[in-house]
Amino acid sequence: MKQLGEILLTGGLVTESQLLAAMDEQIATGTSLGRTLVELGILSESQLVQALAEQVGMEFVDLDEYPVDRRAVTLVPGVMCRMHTVLPVGLRDGAIVLATADPGNVVAVDDVRTVSQMPVISVIATHDNLLRAIDRYCRADDEMEDLSHAFEVDNRAQEVDLSRLGDSVDDDAPIVRYVNLLVTQAISDRASDIHIEPSEHDLRVRYRIDGVLHETQRSPKNIIGGVISRVKIMSDIDIAEKRKPQDGRMSVVHNGRKIDLRVATLPTVWGEKIVMRILDNSTASLDLRDLSFLEHNYATYKESYTKPYGMILVTGPTGSGKSTTLYATLNAVSKPEINVITVEDPVEYRLPGINQVQVNPKAGLTFAAALRSILRSDPDVVLLGEIRDHETAQIAIEAALTGHLVLSTLHTNDAPSAVTRLTEMGIEPFLVGSALDCVVAQRLARRLCTRCKEQYTPAQHELEAARFPWMPGEPLPQLYRPAGCTACSRTGYKGRLALHEVMRVTEEIERHAVAHSSALEINATAVKQGMLGLREDGWQKVADGLTSIEEILRVVA
Repeated sequence: MKQLGEILLTGGLVTESQLLAAMDEQIATGTSLGRTLVELGILSESQLVQALAEQVGMEFVDLDEYPVDRRAVTLVPGVMCRMHTVLPVGLRDGAIVLATADPGNVVAVDDVRTVSQMPVISVIATHDNLLRAIDRYCRADDEMEDLSHAFEVDNRAQEVDLSRLGDSVDDDAPIVRYVNLLVTQAISDRASDIHIEPSEHDLRVRYRIDGVLHETQRSPKNIIGGVISRVKIMSDIDIAEKRKPQDGRMSVVHNGRKIDLRVATLPTVWGEKIVMRILDNSTASLDLRDLSFLEHNYATYKESYTKPYGMILVTGPTGSGKSTTLYATLNAVSKPEINVITVEDPVEYRLPGINQVQVNPKAGLTFAAALRSILRSDPDVVLLGEIRDHETAQIAIEAALTGHLVLSTLHTNDAPSAVTRLTEMGIEPFLVGSALDCVVAQRLARRLCTRCKEQYTPAQHELEAARFPWMPGEPLPQLYRPAGCTACSRTGYKGRLALHEVMRVTEEIERHAVAHSSALEINATAVKQGMLGLREDGWQKVADGLTSIEEILRVVA
């Protein structure tokens, strides 16, 4: 059997000097040569596994590119694939081709041979690649469809015993299994919301993935009552009340990670619609550097949030990532020596070391009442979930003027409109100019899949129609567009990035506020002072190959 170093040198993956340096490091640390090369950044995980496969005479497969045969996938239960981290990827000469990261795992091979009743040919893939492929191919959709058909055939499913849908019910009960699969698959698909929508003839399920809704499931009408009741019980919502909207919350554990879901019900003509917002707590621990700020915008924003007092507003429509930006800002300013208090409706993410208050209008704890109370609790930084009315805005402005750093959100389309919006709420213009320090307008755009995005040269008329910053006579820029691969479910996009418009409230903008100037006039002054608009920020990210022209035009007017 060839030595690993010999294989790597022959394949041109390492130089002789790199190999000698790695061998010295291996002796010092006691780790394997392959692992040392990966840790030194000389080899990637994929290159190492490929070389090891060659060393033991086995085939290596890249599952992001390999044409997986779905017939083979159906021969082995998804539970077994996840348990052993293996995936059937094809059929060859009467045998099942099994991708594994550990070819020495004879128990996995035996289990697959027993279940499929076929011989097994093992091929090697990287561990991370396998996990992604298992999430992609061992989906819950098929099982949910089977459950739906079972309900459709069994008319007795219409007579769901709601008293048996509580937490003590057997996890294998069809309704319970259906709801569990619904949530599990949504989390695996990186969905931000689950929409469960009853209609006249069936129950429709949609996932919002990267800001776009995708229909994933249609189930027979006779399970609507059972599914909605099960979700309401899990969320501690009154199942008897069907005439008015209700809110609740539930927690699930997915792959060892606790994930919270915020649940809202809405009565419709065909029954109660349910929307579950998936709250991944890792989002709350993000660093501001992870939010795709351009250097110029980040420097401007940092200058504001590092001040000891003043008001910072993040604006944009619902679902534009305002809360994420505020939480990332809190992570940047929060220290043991300062007192941070938040007032939210609802509290989406629980943050350690921060005092979080949830408003309760029924008990009289409104935004304004809570804010008035917490100012007596000696805060240094106050995060206010949203400014909705004159009273809340007035207290927040006064807090910013009396030595507190106030972070909040406002619903406006751009940053300059925040100044006029506050004056429309009845705040004195001179107070707005004095208290407000920075406004960030934000949108979320889909990020191009790094595996399949393709470079192209756009036509001149395409650039002119989009108003892309390009002058006739200049060379046409090299941009990227979506192509579609298995890693991104053929959409061409995977993940999202934020577009920002960061406006510092300077003396000139203060004068505009006092003079009751329009948002257009404020915008013109801010642009002269160096503010990048949302679209300009987007064009920079298009030029950097992060997203596409079509995506910027979709999210920015």
